Amino acid sequence: MLKGKTAVITGGTRGIGFAVAKKYLDNGANVAVAGSRPETVEKALAALAEYGERVMGISPDLCSPEEVAASFASVKARFGSLDILINNAGVSSRTPLYDYTLEEFSRIIDINLKAVFVCSQAAARLMREQGGGSIINASSMVSEYGQPSGCGYPATKFAVDGLTKSLSRELAKDGIRVNAVAPGVTKTDMVAALPKEMVDRISAGIPLGRPGEPEEVADAYVYLGSDMASYVTGTVLRVDGAAMN
Repeated sequence: MLKGKTAVITGGTRGIGFAVAKKYLDNGANVAVAGSRPETVEKALAALAEYGERVMGISPDLCSPEEVAASFASVKARFGSLDILINNAGVSSRTPLYDYTLEEFSRIIDINLKAVFVCSQAAARLMREQGGGSIINASSMVSEYGQPSGCGYPATKFAVDGLTKSLSRELAKDGIRVNAVAPGVTKTDMVAALPKEMVDRISAGIPLGRPGEPEEVADAYVYLGSDMASYVTGTVLRVDGAAMN
């Protein structure tokens, strides 16, 4: 479904991002896995060694326009294009409001929102030159419903939804589609760090009766990045088992 396309996946070294990288490679894409540290990128590349020259790694500061632009240019130089950007990098926290520091709140905003803006801008500039592309952002079910603590995370995901819808309207004239995927409870490291009783309580409210698998969320990214979604833009696609419906 993605043969001949090149994708950059931020936060692609583990969890949903790594599952997306593997699905993209299985579907014929070239992939640049972006991670926060060179050592985590190298570990991911070792796990993807079977795909040979179709995968590379980058580790820019996602909040630095200069570093991101240089890294994305290196991807285009390697593969000939940059067709898909997946803004998957993100962090969460469960800190109550009374204990939330401005530093923690700012860190959440930087990684979950500012980086999406910086990366989208850099990718869009390359995509406009080549006649189009696709940007897919990582949202969350909590962008709609919030969560009982750690207010910075749902706040940034709500903002990502707004950015997605706004950029879809702005960039349509340049042939650039912008969508988001909003997973529910998914079996990732982030969810594994939550108390079991919390995960059980949340899972009990999922009509499908279980958390999602990273590979199931990755399928949504494959669809949105493919030509099958050529008339889909401005959409936040929920992949949550109908949680909280």
